[in-house]
Amino acid sequence: MQLLNIDRRIQRWIYFAALIFGASLLVLFLQHRSSFQPSVTIPKQIEIALTGEPIQAIPQEIAINLPKVTLGEKLFQDVRLSTNNQKSCLSCHSFSLGGADGRSHSIGINGIPTEVNTPTVFNARFNFRLNWNGKYTNLSDHLDALMSNPKVMGVQWPAAIRSLEQVPEYRQLFDRVYPDGLTPTNIKDALVAYELSLNTPNARFDRFLLGDKQALTAAEIEGYRLFKANGCISCHQGVNVGGNMFQPFGIMSDYFAARGRMTPADLGRFNVTKNEADRHLFRVPSLRNVALTAPYFHDGSAKTLEEAIATMTKYQLGRTLPTEQIASIAKFLRTLTGEYRGKPL
Repeated sequence: MQLLNIDRRIQRWIYFAALIFGASLLVLFLQHRSSFQPSVTIPKQIEIALTGEPIQAIPQEIAINLPKVTLGEKLFQDVRLSTNNQKSCLSCHSFSLGGADGRSHSIGINGIPTEVNTPTVFNARFNFRLNWNGKYTNLSDHLDALMSNPKVMGVQWPAAIRSLEQVPEYRQLFDRVYPDGLTPTNIKDALVAYELSLNTPNARFDRFLLGDKQALTAAEIEGYRLFKANGCISCHQGVNVGGNMFQPFGIMSDYFAARGRMTPADLGRFNVTKNEADRHLFRVPSLRNVALTAPYFHDGSAKTLEEAIATMTKYQLGRTLPTEQIASIAKFLRTLTGEYRGKPL
């Protein structure tokens, strides 16, 4: 057992070294690319290239099917899609709370808490997998699971159809949008169309990337520099600033041993694959609108953004950052809050 623990520590250090090496190569590559691109001067002589960055701006516009989106929005808010009309999708995905619900664990039907913290529904189209354990590759299958889950919606499709058929407006809307009218497939299609429309472009950091010299303060730009320099960018990059890979929780030290109170949900992707290598492996969350979606992590254990940063740097990077650096990174992360339908979140 002692040899096994030693081997695991060695593996963690090798993993960490590879992670930092990869991040360093990424930064060098991007710096090389950006040397051929124009840069802008930020107040106090801080400069950053607006192209070649590891984070990309959310597109300002996307193609949508308006009739489907409109119908999907109505369904998203309707408690008829749950047992005994107790919950709607909106119950756990409040737009005033960044597409989450502000709880460590959401309260499903009959007051039963969910097994994990509810991820934001915003910008879901940019995630490569869904759920913390990455079980689902598309929103339609994900909806199927949530509908039947006794801790979430707890309803089967035949019952949902019967409930919606009692509303003449729904029958009319489905007949208008779909040739075969009100069916489980069409309910899911409308909801998926709506969820795919829930994008939040025009964050201040997006405007900065697109050339607005005044979008960020010098302190926020310094926070972004620290975010990259400390290796956070190796897992949180791309359009969604995450959501595009799996990573173990506790690379440099054992987060779960320190926290205690292990639950089945803590096994992460292992629950899907039953592969030992996937134990405690989770989909990296998006950091879009992260200032609004506390508490953090799959277990909702971090109550503040600063606490989440400290935990990440300790268990993922093996270092303790000074309080001022944590505060600086938090300032940068708050610039990732975007707009929905032209209004700030």
